[in-house]
Amino acid sequence: MTSKKNNEPNKPEETTSQPITSDASTPETSNTESTASVSADEPTVTVTPTTPPPAAAAKKEDKKPSQKLSILAIIIALLGTGGVAFQLQQQNSQYQAQIAALQNQLQQTQSAMSTELNQVKQETVAKATEVTHKAEVVLAQQQKSIESLQLAMADVKGRRPNDWLLAEADYLVKLAGRKLFLEHDVVSATSLMESADQRIAALNDPSLVPLRKAMAKDITDLKTIPLIDRDGLVLRLTALQQQVDQLPLANAILPEAKTVEKQQVSDDINNWQNNLMASLKAFSENFITFRTRDGNVIPLLSPEQHFYLKENIKAKIETAIKAVYQEQGEVYTTSLTTAEAWSQAFFNQDNNTVKEFTQSLKQLSEQKIQVQYPVKLQTQNQLADVIRERLRREVTSMTSTEAQQ
Repeated sequence: MTSKKNNEPNKPEETTSQPITSDASTPETSNTESTASVSADEPTVTVTPTTPPPAAAAKKEDKKPSQKLSILAIIIALLGTGGVAFQLQQQNSQYQAQIAALQNQLQQTQSAMSTELNQVKQETVAKATEVTHKAEVVLAQQQKSIESLQLAMADVKGRRPNDWLLAEADYLVKLAGRKLFLEHDVVSATSLMESADQRIAALNDPSLVPLRKAMAKDITDLKTIPLIDRDGLVLRLTALQQQVDQLPLANAILPEAKTVEKQQVSDDINNWQNNLMASLKAFSENFITFRTRDGNVIPLLSPEQHFYLKENIKAKIETAIKAVYQEQGEVYTTSLTTAEAWSQAFFNQDNNTVKEFTQSLKQLSEQKIQVQYPVKLQTQNQLADVIRERLRREVTSMTSTEAQQ
C-alpha cells in the first residue's frame, strides 16, 4: 500500500522528463549552427548551455506545497494562539470582576461589622450610664434617709420641753402664708401670725428677737392691706340682678316742641282783626292743641327687645360678680358701667326704682376690688433657718458624744 502511494507522484515526473530532454536537444542544434556560422567569419567562441537538471526542478516543485502547508500551519497556530489569548483575556476579566465583587462584599461586611460594633458599644455605654445613674440615685436616697434618721434621732434625744412651741409657730406661719397667697384671706392670715408670735414670745429666748422683729413687720404689712367685703358686694349685686325684671321701660322719646309765643290782645281798635284771631285761637286751645316737633323720635322697645335688654343687664351684673372673686377690677368696672348706661337709656328715669337702681350701679362701679398683696412673708425663711440651725447643733453634739464613747 505504501509503495503504490509513493510511486504515484513519480509518474508525472517521468512523463515530464521526456519533453524536457527533447527541448533541451533542440537548442543544442541551434547553438551549434550559430557557432558554425559565426566561426566562418569571426573567431570562434564556444558557448556551453546551462540546463537545469531534472532532479533540481522536481525538488523546487516539491518545495511549493510544503511552503503552503507551513504557511497554513503558521496561520492556524496564530489563530489558535489568538483564540487562546482571547479566552485567557476573557477569563482574566471575569476573574477581575469576581475579585472586585469580593472586595466590595468584604468592604460592606467590614462597614456592617463596624456599625454593629459601634451600636453595641453605644448600647453598652448607655446601659452602663443608666446603671451608674440608678446606683447614684439609690445612694442619694439612702444618704437622705440616713440624714433624716439622724435628724429624727437627734430630735428624739435632744428634744427640750419648749421645742414644741417653735414647731407650732412654724406650722402657724406656713398656714398663714397659704391663707394669704391661695385664698387672699387677710384676716385669717393676720390672726395666725399673731398666734405664732405668741408662741415665740412664750419661749422667752433672747436669740429669737430678730425672728420676732420680722414677724412684727409681717403683721403690720398684713394690717395695712385694705379689707374688701366681697360677700357684701356680691349680695348687693345679686339684689340688683333680681330687681331688673321690675324696672319699667321708658316711653317713646319725642323731640321737644318749639315754644310758641301767645298773641296778646291789644287795646288798639285798628287791630281788631288780629285781636279777634287771637281770641278765637285762645278759645280753641281749650279743646284741641297742635304742637310741631322737629327731630328723630325714639320708639318704644318691642317685647322681644325688652326681654333681651333685661337679660343682657343681668349678664353684665353676673360678670361683675365673677370679677369680684377673681379680683379683675377692669372687668368689674366695665360690666357695671355698661349696665348703668343701658339703664339710663332704656328705663324710665322718672321712676324712683330706676333712679335707685342706676345710682347703686354707679356707686358699685366705683368700688375697688383689687388689692396688692405682699410677695412673701419674711418670717417663713427666718423661722425655718432657726429650726434647721437648732437641729444641726443637736446632731453635731450627738455625733460628738457618740464618737467620744
